[in-house]
Amino acid sequence: MTKKTAYLIILSIFISGFFAGNFVEPKYWNNAADFLNAKKNEIRYIEKLSNIPQFPKKDFKLGLDLQGGTHLIYEADLTKIDKQEYSSSLQGLRDVIERRINLFGVQEPIVQVQEKPGHYRLIVELAGIDDPNEAIEMIGRTPFLEFKEQRSEEETKNILDKRKELEGKNMQEIQKIENWQLGLQDPYFKSTELTGRFLSKSEVGFDQTVYEPLILLQFNEQGSKIFEDLTTRNINKSLAIYIDNVLISAPTVQETISGGKAQITGKFTVEEAKELARNLSAGALPIPIKLISQQTIGPSLGKDSLDKSLKAGIFGILAIFLFLIIFYRVPGILASFSLLVYIVFMLFLFKFIPVTLTLAGIGGFILSIGMAIDANILIFSRFREEIKQGNSFSQSLDQGFTRAWPSIRDGNLTTLLVGLILFIFGIGFVKGFALTLSVGILLSMFSAIFITKTFLETFKATKWEKRQWMWK
Repeated sequence: MTKKTAYLIILSIFISGFFAGNFVEPKYWNNAADFLNAKKNEIRYIEKLSNIPQFPKKDFKLGLDLQGGTHLIYEADLTKIDKQEYSSSLQGLRDVIERRINLFGVQEPIVQVQEKPGHYRLIVELAGIDDPNEAIEMIGRTPFLEFKEQRSEEETKNILDKRKELEGKNMQEIQKIENWQLGLQDPYFKSTELTGRFLSKSEVGFDQTVYEPLILLQFNEQGSKIFEDLTTRNINKSLAIYIDNVLISAPTVQETISGGKAQITGKFTVEEAKELARNLSAGALPIPIKLISQQTIGPSLGKDSLDKSLKAGIFGILAIFLFLIIFYRVPGILASFSLLVYIVFMLFLFKFIPVTLTLAGIGGFILSIGMAIDANILIFSRFREEIKQGNSFSQSLDQGFTRAWPSIRDGNLTTLLVGLILFIFGIGFVKGFALTLSVGILLSMFSAIFITKTFLETFKATKWEKRQWMWK
């Protein structure tokens, strides 16, 4: 590597670190930008210049144990479901519950399916909720599928007129108005007797003409008769399909449908068609669920855990920097700086992706810092030995990195393999730990092998390389 290349790489590292650091903590840059923009507007000749841009503000995504919330585990009863439909039924149930939670207003909930021999569970994490009991009650309801037919123009007009009559009135005034309940109804669709309990099967098919995905429905004998009557009286009208009172599709009836088979067409992607089929199946085949575990973490406890974790991390990193500088002198200073860059880049990734940070995840991040330190120590120890044997600075540097690499590679790859196994087979906090550890290991190898070495390359062929006390 030439000196010019090394300097260009270092410059790019500084620029990247600057932008990453301000993305992680934009407060200082944004405050300075506000101050300078205000001053600029007071100066006559430069007031028309563009304002200094600000970095976007984005919070870290914190897990349940850091911001408080509720962790729920449900046991699903699949005794009445065919074994071939276990996975799709659970996935459909997960989709419905996730939709309910989103309607409840929980930000970024985590809903996971856990399948083990003899046990089928649903794990729900609700961060930052004030009333876990209300959320539990909402989750525990059975998914409800229903078909609604289109109202006549007269019915729609009457309901809309009644709604206008109720506008701006409190509940006591509303109840004095004749037939006030009419204004609370859906003005466009009305319920029918056809619900999910008459649906035998829902699956994805493909139109043989245009090869687009569609939804195939199969009703039981009683449902077939109801569906035939319903389609007969609604030709060229919309037939709306609701799950938990949320409209998911409103196909137009083209003709009377007999035999209990129907299809829903539309501009679906394959994934959208699969999700819709799962949701219909979840409504048609209700899966009873039982709450078997509930853990609630208060916001104050979560904040206390976060503060203690940050404090422990800062003290630990400062202790590492002190150790490196005392024992390895200039290489230790350069390694400390490369570790700072590594930490900034890791925090940038956590915010940008974003990664849900939990206590376990922070533990994985700190452990990956230890792996980065380990790589630097292996390199510096070998580099020091080469210098003591009388080799030049350039030879010692090249040999130090070359001979330390096999140990660094093997140690990091074995840890990375364990991290991948934990991520694939683990759940909840284990996945968070595995993710931050794996990402940290990959970035730490880049930090130790590339950034630290580039810093050391700038000392080649300078008067500093001959000062042995700096390197031994």
